[in-house]
Amino acid sequence: METKAFQKIYTKITQITKATCSLNAEGVGYEELASVNGRLAQVVKIQGDNVTLQIFGGTEGVPSNAEVTFFGRPPVLKVSEDLAGRFFNSFGLPIDGGPEVEGEEREIGGPSVNPVRRDQPSELIATGIAGIDLNNTLVTGQKIPFFADPDQPFNQVMAMVALRAKADKIILGGMGLTNDDYLYFKNVFDNAGALDRIVSFVNTTEDPPVERLLVPDMALTAAEYFAVDKNENVLVLLTDMTLYADALSIVSNRMDQIPSKDSMPGSLYSDLAKIYEKAVQFPAGGSITIIAVTTLSGGDITHAIPDNTGYITEGQLFLRRDTDIGKVIVDPFRSLSRLKQLVIGKKTREDHPQVMNTAVRLYADAANARTKLENGFDLTDYDERTLKFAREYSEKLLAIDVNIDTETMIKTGWDLFAAYFRPEEVGIREEYVEKYWPNNE
Repeated sequence: METKAFQKIYTKITQITKATCSLNAEGVGYEELASVNGRLAQVVKIQGDNVTLQIFGGTEGVPSNAEVTFFGRPPVLKVSEDLAGRFFNSFGLPIDGGPEVEGEEREIGGPSVNPVRRDQPSELIATGIAGIDLNNTLVTGQKIPFFADPDQPFNQVMAMVALRAKADKIILGGMGLTNDDYLYFKNVFDNAGALDRIVSFVNTTEDPPVERLLVPDMALTAAEYFAVDKNENVLVLLTDMTLYADALSIVSNRMDQIPSKDSMPGSLYSDLAKIYEKAVQFPAGGSITIIAVTTLSGGDITHAIPDNTGYITEGQLFLRRDTDIGKVIVDPFRSLSRLKQLVIGKKTREDHPQVMNTAVRLYADAANARTKLENGFDLTDYDERTLKFAREYSEKLLAIDVNIDTETMIKTGWDLFAAYFRPEEVGIREEYVEKYWPNNE
């Protein structure tokens, strides 16, 4: 960060807490960056002339006569086409050994788009993962989280979505990634030759946790540049929002704010909404779609983080390990895309809604059959067939390693119906059965 010759240097700190320091200063703006004893800090509170700074690296070892210099601006990101294919840290500085990006400086963390300037989302965004595209189709401009246990391969799923998704640009915001995760993303994108459309902002476990609070704003500022200035469809992948919320709670605790539910700050809802509400479909054609990972603690869906997230987003995608096939699947019962009806059967084949509903209903019948089996009841012939169907449905359509287009997913659904059931058992409209039932070809 350059300092300018006329910047005033303050040397009298009036109060120091675990994460913040306060001093009297004039002409300072909210969210402005500063340097305290050489450490980066940001203005988080102003009362009259009394300014409170959050120090990203913590306050340990900062003396009361430390030099404080204000930069005169909030954090910025230089935006241009050169962002594509690059890896940056929380402050938008390159971490891939490449040169700094030349471009126009944009302040990060601006307001979300006025609802009047939004269009209703109407374009399908395909990910190649059948558990999403067939059952929980995503729409450009949507915001949706993956709920996953910490031991599930959610970063691999994110990488798959990044490589397969039909989007012009993919922006990855990695918060609290291990070094292995960071290198994993880097290698996967590199080897797939997909780097030219992916921009990554990464905070690793070795960086101070509070720095990850800047990552979503950096990612979304880049997304807004491509969606607004270039009219592109941008997919933003954020992982892991639970670690983001933990960083919020670290800061609020250090500032002695009274915690709310699950030791989270009272502002959690608005902090999360500020990020998710950046998802938008613009009338001119550009869009920002947000998929974020929220890891669950012991599968607890009622924890403040997933609980608040569920109110803000338009559905959720639920990962779970299917013990029958030994793979991670997108759970059809607990996953939901609230906008899918805007595209299924309209932007996809006419029979998509019926195939989707029928498959999930038969899968539910299999779950009932499994309960009968566990309780020692005899199974009917139909029960036996639903169990076989469920296994193959998991293997061929729900597993996250399935990579096929939507048309093939629908055809696979019909093939499975025909393999185990008679047309009258599946309850699909006659005109579709006549047209698509495999034996009629």
